Amino acid sequence: MAARRALGRRFGRLWAAYAVSTYGTWLGFGAFPLLAVVVLDSGPAQVAALAATGRAVGAVLAVPLGPWVEFRRKRPVMMAMDLVRFGALASVPVAYLLGWLGFAQLMVVSVVVATADIAFRAASGAFLKGLLPPEDLLVANSRFEATNWTASMAGPPLGGAAIGLLGPVTTIFADACSYLLSALGIRSVGGTEPEPARRPEGRLRAGDLLEGWRHILRHPVLRPLFLNAIAVNGLIMASEPLLAVLLLRDLGLSPWQYGLVFAAPCVGGLVGARLAPRLAARYGDARVLRTAGVLRSCWSLGLAFVPSGAAGMVVVMVVQLGLVASCGVFNPLLATRRLRHTDPTRLARTLAAWSVSASLSIAAITALGGLLGAVAGPRTALAVAGALLLATPLLLRGTGTRVAATV
Repeated sequence: MAARRALGRRFGRLWAAYAVSTYGTWLGFGAFPLLAVVVLDSGPAQVAALAATGRAVGAVLAVPLGPWVEFRRKRPVMMAMDLVRFGALASVPVAYLLGWLGFAQLMVVSVVVATADIAFRAASGAFLKGLLPPEDLLVANSRFEATNWTASMAGPPLGGAAIGLLGPVTTIFADACSYLLSALGIRSVGGTEPEPARRPEGRLRAGDLLEGWRHILRHPVLRPLFLNAIAVNGLIMASEPLLAVLLLRDLGLSPWQYGLVFAAPCVGGLVGARLAPRLAARYGDARVLRTAGVLRSCWSLGLAFVPSGAAGMVVVMVVQLGLVASCGVFNPLLATRRLRHTDPTRLARTLAAWSVSASLSIAAITALGGLLGAVAGPRTALAVAGALLLATPLLLRGTGTRVAATV
């Protein structure tokens, strides 16, 4: 019953804005690797570099944004970051139509979007914590997670069809427009928000940039969650460009087939997200979090053994179904625990530090995976990533404190 609880008009509008941008993002799922492979004839190393460079440079540029977001009202920051992402993504279809699109522009756009993503997440997490009471945070995060998986079911196949009918930059334009609509939706939330943390006197010091990391690494609950999250996310996301090359180039899947094998299993993520509050209420959030954390590490190794043809599509869908169902349960519990255990005066900096670290780890692991894929082939790189994932549950030790006991 908790998952059905009404969270108010303002949350409803925030949720709607999130849904619009999320649907746009998933409509454009894999668009940059697809453009790189199909339009610019890029190989595994270039596709991996595209994903890795955007995240790495974007993360470095986002480091000072944590304190910047901390000491400002969060809703205007969210709107500004939406507009930045709109402008960056809209430049891609314009350049394509004019015949100017090149690999360098895709790299620059990916950097700008990655930087804005981190600032937006830092602001939105702090805004959500100020908007809702602590007991409603898990329900809210499960709704965001369910929306993400619902969009991931519909977006990729529709995006693949749109690319086939209207050209390879169609979904990027739709993604750009979704951020514009999201900014308008966030503006409509209205109301007030808590006063931002007071900025320290004088100039911002280097130590202020590191405050988020200090808070995470000194905290007995946040630290193991953080280490597990950056390892798992890095290994899973590093597999995306490798799998794109394997499926699109080596196995000859069409864009709509590529989208379908990722979209269909996402029903598992939707179910997992909807069940997370109920499972936590029945079995305890700590037990559910640990169990889902173990389960989500067990699937990706199967991607190294994908056969060709229809059998290959089935294998990918089965692996993805198990993975996303586990993530659907795990992710809202992680997001809620992180919000509840973080000092409100350090929240934006902590969330920014978390996102920066995740982006850097994804970039580094993706780059290494791309190099390994170029030398030994995508299957070998996928096998190594899957094997390493099997060890990541060891990093969850120490997360036994109950979320409900902390405000």
